[in-house]
Amino acid sequence: MAKREIVAFPHPVLKQRCAEVKEFDEALHALLDDMALTMADAEGIGLAANQVDVPLRIFLMDVPLGEKQTTGIVEVINPVITATRGHTHYDEGCLSFPGLTETVKRHAEIDLSFQDRHGGTQSVQASGLVAICIQHEFDHLEGITFLDRLSPLKRRVAVREYLRENAELLADQERKTRTRQRRSTPN
Repeated sequence: MAKREIVAFPHPVLKQRCAEVKEFDEALHALLDDMALTMADAEGIGLAANQVDVPLRIFLMDVPLGEKQTTGIVEVINPVITATRGHTHYDEGCLSFPGLTETVKRHAEIDLSFQDRHGGTQSVQASGLVAICIQHEFDHLEGITFLDRLSPLKRRVAVREYLRENAELLADQERKTRTRQRRSTPN
């Protein structure tokens, strides 16, 4: 297992719709294990594969259910939201938007079908923070960030504030991206 770097907005992979997983092999298992380590290290409750620069339809979650209980790590591959009920508002943050939280309108309850690491079909009904987390991570797989759920004015203000407060982090991310591109370009 290896910890992976979490990309920060405005990295282009965050706006890209992710591809369906077709191979349920050791490479997938290694990615899932790396994502679990990365999410735990970042103290997150959810992480989509494109947040670690892998544009595949995968997310993990480990949502608190109480003071000492969580859902445990749930690996979600090729998810489909099959039903939604009601609405709620929740103050959301995101590992790809360090330091930023905004109130987002979400469905209060959802039904989800997905595949596990071996390709088996699973389904779950969720409400509360679990439903919020699923919808947030599912949006990532569609190339949607939680800021896209805000009004245009709130989004502009939030993005401007985020970019100002994270200028150093974003410049470092851009330098790393350029370095990786130079190394992968044949001479």
